[in-house]
Amino acid sequence: MDQHEVLNRFDRHMRRDATPDNSAAVVEHTGGVVRQSGGPHDWNGVLWSDLDEESAPAAVAAQVAHFTALGREFEWKHYSHDRPATLPALLLAAGFVAEPAEALMVGEAAALTAPVELPEGVRLVPVTDAAGVELMASVHEQAFGSDGGWLRQRLLAQLTGTPDEVVAVVAMAGDVPVSAARMDLPPGKEFAGLWGGGTTEAWRGKGVYRALVAYRARIAAARGYPYLQVDASDDSRPILHRLGFVQLSITTPYVHKP
Repeated sequence: MDQHEVLNRFDRHMRRDATPDNSAAVVEHTGGVVRQSGGPHDWNGVLWSDLDEESAPAAVAAQVAHFTALGREFEWKHYSHDRPATLPALLLAAGFVAEPAEALMVGEAAALTAPVELPEGVRLVPVTDAAGVELMASVHEQAFGSDGGWLRQRLLAQLTGTPDEVVAVVAMAGDVPVSAARMDLPPGKEFAGLWGGGTTEAWRGKGVYRALVAYRARIAAARGYPYLQVDASDDSRPILHRLGFVQLSITTPYVHKP
């Protein structure tokens, strides 16, 4: 993989030329930034910026004013290769709070499709309706210790409004959900996004997470996506590295609440 070229492709496809991730959201190019604005359960934030030390302060202030007027919490999704170097300090000074950094990791979909043997009694079930979404939210709450309400709202909206652009799957041990993940398939892009891969504590280290990656890789490759993209936590980063993913940057969510 030519890492420099793939990073340039990622910036162009997924950030600079981003498209709305659902039918209710709007992507705008304004004041040197690319932002998405949507409803209270949508992702609201800045995807890309082309700023320098002179233009950055006004751009930050303009985005705070825009989302505050909407009454929206929003995220400035910063990458370690973004410029200017002073941007993180400007965001903090404007009232943003930095959440834990994650690694931008990319893998070639076709190289990640090999099936993984699941533990005895575990099966992968596609999520297509509200009942499946509830199983996913249950896993999310157990694996990450956070409320799954936003996931219920977002995934139900995707499955209803743009079902061809999302894949969701839950691993079941008998009747108990033990792991779950989803994948965004943005039309016309080269990168399928892997999100929300979480496994309940008792089932970690048994290959279930790897099986969910392979499951989604097969679908992405069949749909013509050459790359898989993950914002990897410290827990998932070594697993993805062993599977063949490459780290291209570090991304930090800077969150501003109205």
